[in-house]
Amino acid sequence: MLGNFTYCNPTKLYFGEDSLNYLNTELPKYGDNVVLVYGGGSIKKNGIYDMVMEILKKNGKNVAEISGVMPNPTLAKLYEGIEIARKHQANLLLAVGGGSVCDYTKAVSVSVNCQEDAWEKYYLRFEEPDCELIPVGCVLTMVGTGSEMNAGAVITNQETKQKIGHVFASEDVMPKFSILNPKFTLTLPHYQMVAGIYDIFNHICEQYFSGEDDNTSDYISEGLMRSLLHASRIANQNPQDYEARSNIMWTATWALNTLVSRGKATDWMVHMLGQAVGGYTNATHGMTLSAVSLPYYRYIMPYGIEKFKRFAVNVWDVNPEGKSDRQIAEEGLAAMESWMKELGLVMNITELGATEEMIEGIADVTAVLPGGYKVLAREDIIRILRESL
Repeated sequence: MLGNFTYCNPTKLYFGEDSLNYLNTELPKYGDNVVLVYGGGSIKKNGIYDMVMEILKKNGKNVAEISGVMPNPTLAKLYEGIEIARKHQANLLLAVGGGSVCDYTKAVSVSVNCQEDAWEKYYLRFEEPDCELIPVGCVLTMVGTGSEMNAGAVITNQETKQKIGHVFASEDVMPKFSILNPKFTLTLPHYQMVAGIYDIFNHICEQYFSGEDDNTSDYISEGLMRSLLHASRIANQNPQDYEARSNIMWTATWALNTLVSRGKATDWMVHMLGQAVGGYTNATHGMTLSAVSLPYYRYIMPYGIEKFKRFAVNVWDVNPEGKSDRQIAEEGLAAMESWMKELGLVMNITELGATEEMIEGIADVTAVLPGGYKVLAREDIIRILRESL
C-alpha cells in the first residue's frame, strides 16, 4: 500500500432480526425532541412506522415528522426539512428508509444551525460545516448506498438539473447509530432490490479501478464483490431468502463506509455520469449507474488493463490460459454484462428517459474527477454518453 491515511468510523451498528429493539438503548442518549424522517409512506404500509413510533413514545419523545422524502431528494425538500427541524428544536434526526432518506437527513443535520444557504455552502463551494450538527440515527429499510455508515449526502437541484453528492470530511456527520434488520428490506419491489445491488457493486468498482500497487483494500474489494455476486443470484431467484438479503445488506455497508478506499486513489466517474443522467431524468440511482457503467469501463479499460485483467480472473473466474491481456479483460466485462442482464438491470440511458438532445446538457453537469485510469475530457464524456443511449 502506498501513501498515508487515517481511518475513523464512529457509527455504531445494530444488525439482525432483533436490531430495532436497540433503539431503546440509543434514544435515552438524546434530548426529547426527535424528528422522524421517511419517504413515500411504505413504512406505514409494512408496519415499520408503527414499530418505530411505539418505541419513540415509550421513551417519552416529542416527535415531529418530515415525510415524503423522494428517491432523489430535492433542494426544495431540503429547505422544507431544515425549517421543520428548526421549529421543533430537534435533538435527534431519525431517518427511517433507504439511502436517499439517510442522505437527506444528514444534509438537514449540517444545515439546521447554518446561517448560510446550504446549497451554496455545501454543494457548490463544498465547504465543511462550522456550526453545531444535529445527531442522526438511521433505521435502514433499503440497501445500496452505504449511507448508514458514511458521511455522504446527495441532493438534486431541480432548477439547474444538478445532482451533487458531498462526502463530508468530518466523521461528526456520520450517523451516531444505524439499525440494520434485513427483514425490513424484504418488501422492496424487485426493481428497487436489484438497483440497490448494482449500487453496491459499483461502489466497490469505483474504489477498485484505480492504482497499480499491491493494495490490501483491493483484496477486500474482490471478496466483497464475490460475496455480492453469490447472494444477488440467490435473491434474484428468491427475494425472501433471508440469508442472501442479510449478506447483501452487510456488503452494502462495507462497500461504502470508506474502508476499501484507504491507501489508494478512487475513480467515481460512473457516479458522476450516472448522477448527471439522474439530474435530467430523475431515474433510480442504481439504474443510472448500470446504464453507463459498461460503456465507461470499456472506454477506460486500455488505460488500466492490468486491473481489468485481475478483475476478470479474481472476480469472474475467467480462465486466462492462452489469452491476451485484452481478451481476458474483455471476457471479464462480458461476464459482468451477463450478470447485469440476469438481474434485470437497465442497460442504457434511453430506457431511463434520456435522449440524444440531452447529451450536451448532461455532459455540461458531469463533474470530472481525477482518480481513475483516465481523466475524461468533455468529448470523452459525450462519446460515453452516446454509447450509453
